Amino acid sequence: MELWDVYNRDRTKSDKTMVRGDKFESGAYHLVVHACIFNSKGEMLIQQRQPFKSGWSNMWDITVGGSAIAGDTSQTAIEREVYEEIGLKLDLQNVRPHLTVNFDEGFDDIYLIEKEVDLNELKLQYEEVQQVKWASIDEIYQKLDEGVFIPYYKSLIKLLFDMRKQYGCYPL
Repeated sequence: MELWDVYNRDRTKSDKTMVRGDKFESGAYHLVVHACIFNSKGEMLIQQRQPFKSGWSNMWDITVGGSAIAGDTSQTAIEREVYEEIGLKLDLQNVRPHLTVNFDEGFDDIYLIEKEVDLNELKLQYEEVQQVKWASIDEIYQKLDEGVFIPYYKSLIKLLFDMRKQYGCYPL
């Protein structure tokens, strides 16, 4: 049983928790985190979900994502998710997410990380990830067009690539 902290619409954590899978009460939200890891060639590390995983099975996705569990901060949640899914240890305690996307039931903090990663050194979580690879923006667009990538807006994928080296909405 996975417990989530409950937040209000202003992202203030309440003293309540909820069980993953339970129906959201009115005005209740939870925290989701994603990380996009980019290499020096400007490619994003993407993962293919396992065929037996519920929700988007066998689809390609950005590097890592998941829900924060009760007691997590955004940073501890993304550190845990990256380590669980691909076996990579990161220290993001003094890092802010590059952007937050609001959705009906919560907040999605997205971290954009520049890091050289040897794919052979990653330990993929069998229950979640069947494979990883480096992909250019054009390769991700092609997978979106083929219907084999989780259907993010192409404009969001472009924004992730454009913002990967900086915070904010203006180019350096």
